[in-house]
Amino acid sequence: MWTADEILEFVRSAMGTVWYGLTARVWGVRVGAGCIFDGPTHFKRYPTSTVTIGANCRFRSSPRSNFIGLNRHCALSTHAKGAVIQVGRRCGFSGAVIAARERIVLGEGVLCGANVTITDFDWHVVEPARRHSRQSGESSPVEVGDNVWLGMNVLVLKGVTIGANTVIGANSVVLSSLPPDSVAAGIPAHVVAPLSLHDPSH
Repeated sequence: MWTADEILEFVRSAMGTVWYGLTARVWGVRVGAGCIFDGPTHFKRYPTSTVTIGANCRFRSSPRSNFIGLNRHCALSTHAKGAVIQVGRRCGFSGAVIAARERIVLGEGVLCGANVTITDFDWHVVEPARRHSRQSGESSPVEVGDNVWLGMNVLVLKGVTIGANTVIGANSVVLSSLPPDSVAAGIPAHVVAPLSLHDPSH
């Protein structure tokens, strides 16, 4: 038997899924079947850019949808002509921000813990004169392999490839590529252990 809180949460999730699914389509974002939106998800698609979300993804933006401590809503945005955000099937996001000026590709089954940020460009340049003229910095594509798990508050920056199955520890900053089947952590993130893909009891 469901409690009143569970029923209310189900209704909120269902309403959010309908509303933010429609919002995505208004922005020209392609959303696969079975996607769920718990709370507001923000979209901004630059003209002639592409944002594609695979089937059965879940976007958690409501604080009630993840009690670890979300501090913002999910947001996907492109910032230049021809930019691409491609999200594979069965991915999960909690207060995640994904912003592309060039190309960001997430494989299938990627999990983004609370408040993860993935961006493929420097939002500001170092030189003051260029910064004050609002010029964007350099960009380079980002690729996140299948079944990667990005822990809470992880920051993934431009030019990075993260291999399949790799787990990134909470609060890490990923500045360079990481191999598959690894556990990585730190600032900058580096491999701290291999990932065991098999239950040692078998």
